[in-house]
Amino acid sequence: MNPGDRVRVERAEQTFEGVLLPSSTASNLVVKLDGGYNVGIDRDDADVDVLESDVYDIEEGETSDSSVVEFDPDLPTISLISTGGTIASTVDYRTGAVTARFDAKDVLRAVPDLAGRANYRGRVVANILSENMTTDVWQDLAQAVYDEIENGADGVVVMHGTDTMQFTASALSFMLDTPVPIVFTGSQRSADRPSSDNVMNAVCAVEAAKSDCAEVMVCMHESESDDDCALHRGTRVRKNHTSRRDAFTTIGAKPLGRVEYDTEEVTFRHEYNERGAQELALSADLESEVELLKFTPGMGVEALDLADGKAGLVLEGTGLGHVHSDWAERISELVDDGTTVVMTSQCIEGRVCDRVYDTGRDLLDAGIVEGEDMLPGTAKVKLMWALANSDDPATTMQEPIAGEITDRSVPWE
Repeated sequence: MNPGDRVRVERAEQTFEGVLLPSSTASNLVVKLDGGYNVGIDRDDADVDVLESDVYDIEEGETSDSSVVEFDPDLPTISLISTGGTIASTVDYRTGAVTARFDAKDVLRAVPDLAGRANYRGRVVANILSENMTTDVWQDLAQAVYDEIENGADGVVVMHGTDTMQFTASALSFMLDTPVPIVFTGSQRSADRPSSDNVMNAVCAVEAAKSDCAEVMVCMHESESDDDCALHRGTRVRKNHTSRRDAFTTIGAKPLGRVEYDTEEVTFRHEYNERGAQELALSADLESEVELLKFTPGMGVEALDLADGKAGLVLEGTGLGHVHSDWAERISELVDDGTTVVMTSQCIEGRVCDRVYDTGRDLLDAGIVEGEDMLPGTAKVKLMWALANSDDPATTMQEPIAGEITDRSVPWE
């Protein structure tokens, strides 16, 4: 009896049938039931029959930083890169907590539906919860994606925790010119839950990575149902719900495209960079001394002290891009000291325009840079990149590079 075997377990007049999973303790059996839930059973109280051997070819204790599976020359090669997160997780049955574990074989065991769609290479860049993401990991990830594409990958799927996925997707959008699709995906619910979204998101992400759209995208459920996944441009996406499966939204437009789960059809609503149109290039330098500050009523000017000595500051202002009138003088001092200050809006839709009211004109005189309709988080990431890669960061912040700025704000198309 080994992990991966299909078993029937009888205990105290109860019968459980499913696939035997690895267990962190010798005294317990862990069985994944057909309904999707996992159950732990004391070995001493159980009678076990093996119904079928090696259903998923699980090797207990197997770990790897990188892996490949059997190669089929008729299929495209997709690199699966993990940074951790719920989609690349299993359950630690000692503590009951979800913990990240990943290589290409792990993914195929967790999502058998991926088999036969592509050749897979697996690579681990980090094994962290996404709230622990750092700029160093962004740089490691960008280098890993670059290497995989340079080594012949036809597409890349990045497994990432959902909480900060939008920031990492933005970072790679600026750091990489890519001739192939780079698709971020994750899951809101871990694989041991029947309502998990990991299977559909992973399958749709692989199909998107085989498409003609050579951009950085986020692929997640488009609705609560298991029908379609939306494809969001990496610089225009935001996580809008803490736990729903359709948590991600493209801001200012409908999503870039979608993947129909049943038919595997990938379609696009908007123009995009076509496969092979760009030469592969990496600009991975980042300026880490950049802050993001959200203005709220009653906030004193001393809040700007966090930007002292910083290379950049993104303000999330009200409405068209405003803060308290008293802030203009302090912002002018920061700009004179060499801090690039970019204004964005905390409104979900629309763009900054500081030419309408006196406050805005004072801020322009103080030296702020209008962030157009960039999302505040995207603006921070872009400013980190612009300060490290541009001779004129202020001008670069107002030029569209990766779809982060739209030509004009219009109703959804």
